[in-house]
Amino acid sequence: MRKTGLLLLALILSACSSKGEAPGAAEGEEAIECAINGATTFARVCAVDRSRQGNSLVLIVRHPDGGFRRFQVLEDGRGLGAADGAQEPQNKLSGQVLEVTLGEDKYRFPVHTKPDAAK
Repeated sequence: MRKTGLLLLALILSACSSKGEAPGAAEGEEAIECAINGATTFARVCAVDRSRQGNSLVLIVRHPDGGFRRFQVLEDGRGLGAADGAQEPQNKLSGQVLEVTLGEDKYRFPVHTKPDAAK
């Protein structure tokens, strides 16, 4: 009986995770740092895939838990906008990193400036 109880407890504990913990890294073209589900620390566990929708570049950010977000690269250089959904992300540029917040999720994208971009 004791072994069964310990095994059951181990299975329950292994299925639990505290808020913000990621079950590993998501698979995709490029890994980025993210803090999802209200996590306070960033980890390089989200993946980004790129696709085209008409003339727009869309970034699909995959979470380790299977969730995802879709962002549209804004052509005016202001950052990223929501590709779907009613909530607009907040963009904050810090050096060569664009930090994007949408709801309880935060992402850090490396910034690639065009050689002819205005300073």
